[in-house]
This record gives sequence, C-alpha cells and structure tokens, in this order.
Amino acid sequence: MAKATELEQSEEGLQLTLGELQRRIRDFQHEFLKNKSPETVGTYRRSLHEFERWFALQRDQFRFTSADVQRYKLYLMQAKQLHQVSVSTYLTALRRFCQYLVDIGLLRENPARTVKGNRRPSSHSRSVLTRVEIEQLLEVLEHDSSPIGLRDRAIVHLMLFAGLSEVEIVRADVRDLDQTLLGCFLRVQGKGHTAKDQQVPLDPPVVSVLEAYLNTRVPLRPEMPLFVSHGHRSEGKRLNTRSVRSRISQHLEAAGITRRGVTPHSLTHTAALIWLNQGMPIEEVKRRMRHGTLETTMIYFRKQGLLNRDPEELKRLLG
Repeated sequence: MAKATELEQSEEGLQLTLGELQRRIRDFQHEFLKNKSPETVGTYRRSLHEFERWFALQRDQFRFTSADVQRYKLYLMQAKQLHQVSVSTYLTALRRFCQYLVDIGLLRENPARTVKGNRRPSSHSRSVLTRVEIEQLLEVLEHDSSPIGLRDRAIVHLMLFAGLSEVEIVRADVRDLDQTLLGCFLRVQGKGHTAKDQQVPLDPPVVSVLEAYLNTRVPLRPEMPLFVSHGHRSEGKRLNTRSVRSRISQHLEAAGITRRGVTPHSLTHTAALIWLNQGMPIEEVKRRMRHGTLETTMIYFRKQGLLNRDPEELKRLLG
C-alpha cells in the first residue's frame, strides 16, 4: 500500500496542505522571479501572499479547479473590493503559479487559464494636456537659462516629445545616449525591466534641448546620471522620481494648468496624442511608447481629439 503523502491528486484537482502550498510558492518564487526586477518580485509576492491567506481560510476546500479559482476572483472583487486592475494582477500571479505546478507535474492543466481577469479601463485615469496647455508649459520653461531651468526643460521635452516616463528619466545615464546614422537614441530601463534593453528615438528638437542642458555640466563623464540635482547640498547626485514630479508639478502650476486629473505623468500620455495628430502611423506610436499590445495604443487613438480641445471645455467635461 502506497505511503500517504502530503499532497493528493485526483480527477477533481489537487489537494495541498497549507505547509505544502507555502513550500511550493517559495520554490516558484525562487525559480520564476530570480531574474525579475524588484518591482515585479514585490508584486508577485504580495499577490501570492494574499492567495496564501485566503487559501488558509478554505479549510482544505480549495483543490485547484477552475471553479475554485473563480471563487477566489469573487473574493478579491467582493470581499476585498479591489480595483479591476488589481484583480487582474492577482489572478495573473496565481495563473503563473498554477502553470508552475503543471510544469513540475503536480497539475494536469492550469485551472486559472480559463478565469480571465477584469478588463482594463478603456481610458487612462490621468488627463492629457491640450495644445494650449503645452504652449503655456513651454512658455514657463523657456526663459530660465540656469542649469536647473535647462534641466527641467530637457526633462519636460523628453516626456512630452519622446514619451519617457519619470522612472526611465531618473535611471538614465549619460552613456545611454547613442548617436547613429539613423539618429539619436536613448537606451532606457522601463518599469518592470532589469536592464536598459529598449531604445527611444529622440527627434532633433529634443536632442537640441538636452544638449543645451548637458553643456552646462563640466566635466561630463559617461557613467554620470543624465539628470542630477543642482542644489547646494545635493549637487551632482542623481535625481529621484519624487524630485522630478515635484519640479514638474511646480511648472504646471506656474503655467496655470490645474485641471483635475492632470499630473506630471500626463506629459508622457500626451506624447502619443502629439504623434498621432502629426500623422505618425499607429504602429510607430506603439513602438515609441513601448506598448505591449496595439490595444493599449488604440486607447490614445480614440482620444486624439482631446489635444485640440479648449482647456476650459475639458475642465467642464471632466467636472
């Protein structure tokens, strides 16, 4: 007679003790997350910790069937009242963990594969800037020729006209700039990435503004951060995202751009609309924005008209 084991597999799924589940989750994290970014590791650990807590309350009723996963989804939506994007994130983590159990032979098929996450919002929560507001923002930045003023102007241009995010800006180094026969590019490390494995094309007007700032820094070495602090106590230190957001928020306020929903990250969203309004093919916009799917880019395609709206009209529409 076979010796009883800690786990039991049947036609109805897989039964694990809490201790076995915790061990399998640790093994999965060690294997799957070993080359992932700290942000990705943190997301998966938080998501699977929530699943582990819920699993413990099921008193051996969870057997890794699609119906069980559907119950977990309802728990996230109703008991936890998580945002639809968070529900999708938690289910993605469970789906990957279940696939790991399939890969090591504990499950015949992935029970979470047929339980879809909630649809992501069809529009972005952050508003985009209008043409008038872009002009107002650039006007505020135009007359400050100090190192700080030139730096902030370069940051705004990289976000508005190159689609860079705050985290990509603060991670960039001087040596990440590449001048090729096809033009100037900046190698970036985006959110969730562990290496600078993507190239962002920089159009000549953006390069010109960036060079004006870099020319103020002597000496300038390849290993230095692309953007640094120019304060008395922190001169030469790499900017962080909090500093970038604070500076851009000040410039938005100085330009009179105080609509609800407008944030520093709105500049990055606005880049896609600028390109689409200039007639850039949507596939090229997708490539420049580094979107994973064309569906994400289509969100911007449907919102092209916002760029040409009057700011006051937008304020009324958004309440």
